[in-house]
Amino acid sequence: MNNELLLVFEEYLSISKMLGSNTTSSYVGDLSSLQEFIGEKSLTSLEMEDIIGFLSQFSNKRTLNRKLSSINTFFKFCHEYNFEHSKISLPMSKLPKNLPKYLSHEEIIGSIKLIDKTTQSGFRDYALILFLYASGCRISEALNAQKTDIVDGWLKIRFAKGEKERMVPLAPIALDALNEYLKHHDMRSSFLWLNYKGEKLSRISAFKIVKKYLGASPHILRHSFASSLIIGGADLRVVQELLGHSSLVTTQIYTHIQKQDLADTIRAFHPLRTIL
Repeated sequence: MNNELLLVFEEYLSISKMLGSNTTSSYVGDLSSLQEFIGEKSLTSLEMEDIIGFLSQFSNKRTLNRKLSSINTFFKFCHEYNFEHSKISLPMSKLPKNLPKYLSHEEIIGSIKLIDKTTQSGFRDYALILFLYASGCRISEALNAQKTDIVDGWLKIRFAKGEKERMVPLAPIALDALNEYLKHHDMRSSFLWLNYKGEKLSRISAFKIVKKYLGASPHILRHSFASSLIIGGADLRVVQELLGHSSLVTTQIYTHIQKQDLADTIRAFHPLRTIL
């Protein structure tokens, strides 16, 4: 009965639900594993204890959610087609948020100190990384930046998402590096960041530059910019403005950094730290 039921379930997934072959195979495989776990017992007579016992084998939340999805889909199928199973729905396990990765100030500065600044490309790479870390701009915004967008130490970002403009002050060290780089800039181009041909730097080239020195993508520097501000005590709404986020909810992904910083402070300095 169970084997026949799984065949019908497989047909239901592929034809009625129009799921792909890989998804269908995964769902049926999950139910087959459940059948193996319960032995001779019928899948249509499962008790909650059976299901919990089966699911307790999995600690990875993504795997657990996949198993839950398979089981819930099966229960719905059984209920809809009168295969003698009451309609049961189990809550999904709450997955952790994908928190932004970032590099510390010390990691960034320590790495770019190793750049050979005696060459034009080397100094460009040094200035570009400082520029990204100092401004928090997206790589597309940085590559579209022009010389006229730097005014009195401020960067005017004109090519932001949603076509919003914003102004970001640049740190003196980043401005100094940028000005030194511009001394050797090919004046025929209005763009700030150029390749060896004097043409606008591509996203791929920018990615390779940051990857070479920091082992990370350019977007990590945007996260690092925001994280450094939050750790330093900056107001979340100010960070929102600097990043160009339309909603504060988007910026709130960085609050975990502030909480972690507070937790580390407690562990380092509170008199009860030795028994925490």
